[in-house]
Amino acid sequence: MAVVVATSEDVAGWLELAGEVEQLFGPMVDDPEFHRALDRSISRTTALCARVDDGPPGAPLAGALLFSPHHPRYVIRWLAVRASWRGQGCGTALVREALRRFATYPCTVEVDTFGEGHPGEGARRFYEHVGFVADRVLPPGPEGGARQLFCLRLDGPLEASG
Repeated sequence: MAVVVATSEDVAGWLELAGEVEQLFGPMVDDPEFHRALDRSISRTTALCARVDDGPPGAPLAGALLFSPHHPRYVIRWLAVRASWRGQGCGTALVREALRRFATYPCTVEVDTFGEGHPGEGARRFYEHVGFVADRVLPPGPEGGARQLFCLRLDGPLEASG
């Protein structure tokens, strides 16, 4: 599965993916701020995506990530994987590619993810699998659910098996 820099042709697929996960994240498809953040990240080349069957720009997305690369503290701003692609390494590939492209070590990578008991707590297990550690509890997300900060401290690239 190839992870590539998203283009403006990928916006429709990105919004389709966002629509699939809105019940977990809160409103995005009709949110002008989400559109601005996506456009800004695409123009900065910090929006990465994995297209279904490694298709061309504009193909449906298996997963997507928005990354904030400001050394030494990097932030995964948004990561979603289409339900039919979960458990197949798409999320891990997105995180690894973001770090490969943008990270300078040592660094810390942070992500605001779902808290315990949230319907999206599978994301917590994903981040733990990749090596993130639970940090402080955050205020509720826009959907009203529990949130928690997860951190990954790196002295060098992630190990290939992580």
